[in-house]
Amino acid sequence: MTLTKIVMHLARNPEAGFAEGSREHGYLLVLPLTADGQIDEDLWHARRSDCSVRAFSPDAPVREGRLARRGHNWFFDYDRGGVDDDEPVFKLEQHRFEVGEYVTIRDHDETPLVYRIDGKEPLD
Repeated sequence: MTLTKIVMHLARNPEAGFAEGSREHGYLLVLPLTADGQIDEDLWHARRSDCSVRAFSPDAPVREGRLARRGHNWFFDYDRGGVDDDEPVFKLEQHRFEVGEYVTIRDHDETPLVYRIDGKEPLD
């Protein structure tokens, strides 16, 4: 059980205008993972303030936030005071964060975009 730095880049999303994906669009995450690469909810509770999200894109300012949970739903929260900027992550608790795996995130327009995990590095 450790905190892990994850790098994800936009995968092929032809219907969203990214037929070949984009390494200029992505996320840098610090997540608590179990030995099998899934979100460690107990460690998240213990180290919630260390779990971060950094979204980057060439056409928007970098957004910094945190991993949050409401009920059974995980999301990226960029402004703790509101919900308009929250990005839900589809079934995050079921994902294995391994290089080559894919994660779907809904953008600010509610468009689901697929990202590929391109890097994984333990921090602790």
